[in-house]
Amino acid sequence: MKLKALLFFPLLAGFMALWITLSQARAGDLPASDYAPRSGKLTAQEMTMARNAWQYFVANYQPTTGLVNAVNKYPSTTMWDSASYLAALTAARELGIIDKAEFDRRMLKILATINKLDLFRNELPNKAYNTLTAQKVNYTNKPGEIGFSALDIGRMLIWLKVIKERYPEYGNSIDNIVLGWDFSHAVDPCGTLYGAYLENGQPKYVQEGRLGYEEYGAAGFQLWGFNTCQASRPQPYELAEIYCVLVPYDTRDPRATSQHNYVVTESYLLYGLEFGFDNPNDRNNSPRNYSHPWMKNFADRVYQAQENRYTITGVLTARSEHQLDKAPYFVYDTVYTDGYDWNTITDKGQFMPSAAAVSLKAALGMWVLWDSPYTDRLMSAIENANEEGKGYYEGLYENGDGPIKEFTANNNGIMLEALLFKKEGKLLQFNTDNPKNRNFAPSLWEKKLVDLFEENNARRNRPFLESTPSVKNWCQQTGTTQRTKPACQACQCASCNADEPVKLPPVTAQCLKP
Repeated sequence: MKLKALLFFPLLAGFMALWITLSQARAGDLPASDYAPRSGKLTAQEMTMARNAWQYFVANYQPTTGLVNAVNKYPSTTMWDSASYLAALTAARELGIIDKAEFDRRMLKILATINKLDLFRNELPNKAYNTLTAQKVNYTNKPGEIGFSALDIGRMLIWLKVIKERYPEYGNSIDNIVLGWDFSHAVDPCGTLYGAYLENGQPKYVQEGRLGYEEYGAAGFQLWGFNTCQASRPQPYELAEIYCVLVPYDTRDPRATSQHNYVVTESYLLYGLEFGFDNPNDRNNSPRNYSHPWMKNFADRVYQAQENRYTITGVLTARSEHQLDKAPYFVYDTVYTDGYDWNTITDKGQFMPSAAAVSLKAALGMWVLWDSPYTDRLMSAIENANEEGKGYYEGLYENGDGPIKEFTANNNGIMLEALLFKKEGKLLQFNTDNPKNRNFAPSLWEKKLVDLFEENNARRNRPFLESTPSVKNWCQQTGTTQRTKPACQACQCASCNADEPVKLPPVTAQCLKP
């Protein structure tokens, strides 16, 4: 057989195997949509993985502030990475790795630090803080302020809500943190999210977030009552044909906005773990009863493209953003971005194909959300990719160069999240009073929101509480005057309807049609 034919044969065999697999799926669906999430008590090996991941947070804990380094031995963190630590801390307690006393000591310390953070322009947490001193810093860990990230704030809002619901004893501390934040520049009346940066010493506020990350960050704001209509809808998007799957991507032009439209596993993965692909305020914990169907559908596509790549090329694939153990130290390792499949780039858009890797957090997250032979293969590849006392490696290079010998809070935190999901299902579990109950008693946050005479509500752009019968009843009982939405709220954003259904696009490409 000629060399050219030898090279072609595996590719043809891969396409044939893919065609057979997908043609057996129900019309209009992908195999991924039938893969159930994994659930049940952790095995001994899975518990060992959880304990290994927790070692990162033992080694990188800063007792002076209660913060944890985002990257091994580097004393800096962001709100995104600190939220990953809160997720790890929750998992460590729920899985029995630490006891309540250790959990309480750590939680009291970090909540006190977050409550006292020096904010960017007295608005919202700065993009980075020194974990030794809790000072505002730039990305080289030098004192100073650089702006805020709406997506980082969104992830932190999610985990503050998760902690408040799971452990109501921390409710007042958490409410006081959020009450101290000024959202006036972070979300507008149309529900668009804005981040901030400095230009010539002056703050600039710019729309932040692209399909996947944008909706995930917006969910955090939704949990605290904000309207996020524009940020929570998928438009504008188009579909890229990748190994016979139509994968959605954000169509906003990166040349005009200086934002790349990364399609990665992480944003969809976090939505699946933390919300179970439900709407953020869905109090039903039933698995596979997805009240956010388009997010589940888009996540299935991102997963299926990666499984198909493995089937066709033999390259084990679990793509996400990740650190590196060499320059440029961080890449977005994507399924699609800026017009190219499997594009691995820096935040400046530099092409870095040699940095492509199997992300451990993505692999374990895919294993728990999609029970399939392919994710079993991923699990086998990563389960022992750790170092004693340091946690799990960031990833395994696709080119065979071995592990990425770097360790981070985000990677190990999300791995712990995934293992907790297997034990308990979606991580946001509502335990406090149901606002539809007639005996509902509002929390400190809710009491401030309904107070017509609380001057910070308007100044800090706090949302209007939805008028449930129990809140009205509580206001009548206490004599509190309830804030109501301005009559013209809707006319400020007539183009966005949060309740309008999202029609799902076709899932398979021309190559699978007879």
